[in-house]
Amino acid sequence: MLATSALAISPGPDNIYVLMQSIVNGKKYGLATVAGLISGCLVHTTLVAFGVSAIIKENDYLFFIIKLLGALYLIYLAYKVFMSSDELSLSSDNIPKKSMTQLFKQGFIMNVLNPKVSIFFLAFFPGFLFSETMSAVVQFYVLGLLFMFVSAIIFSGIALLAGSISEYIKKHQRVGFYLKWLQIVVFVGIAIIIFTSEK
Repeated sequence: MLATSALAISPGPDNIYVLMQSIVNGKKYGLATVAGLISGCLVHTTLVAFGVSAIIKENDYLFFIIKLLGALYLIYLAYKVFMSSDELSLSSDNIPKKSMTQLFKQGFIMNVLNPKVSIFFLAFFPGFLFSETMSAVVQFYVLGLLFMFVSAIIFSGIALLAGSISEYIKKHQRVGFYLKWLQIVVFVGIAIIIFTSEK
């Protein structure tokens, strides 16, 4: 929950999109976007749950490879964040008005068609498996639903407090710097947890 919270708070395309939709169209529209984005996570959870579970059952060596690649992917994400600017750009220019249904669909499609989400889940979830007796598929769904629940709360908070958040970011330029380093610490920390976890 802590790892998911830190990831959801860190600025990325999804939560900034929610923020801008709320500012431009209103809080209800931001929440519709959140519902679409979170629903899309269920598709990725299903793909990862059944795919990775089969690999875990089949071969310890392959599971180690998944962990290693997952940890390296998160280190790569940390490096990408490190190399990026710490300025947060909140421009509402060219954001068209859309209905809540359209925003839900767009959020869902944005999430489902983003292969980086599946790759991230593939890197993120195996290190947090928590039971030797429970089915791996069930554990992946528990982790996926927990990820969705925490993200939904934080994204909804962003939608509801969009105006205040936007004003705060504009007034406090150092926010971007602190959030950038939060992302780096979280990515590296999760990479270590995943690589050191046992089957």
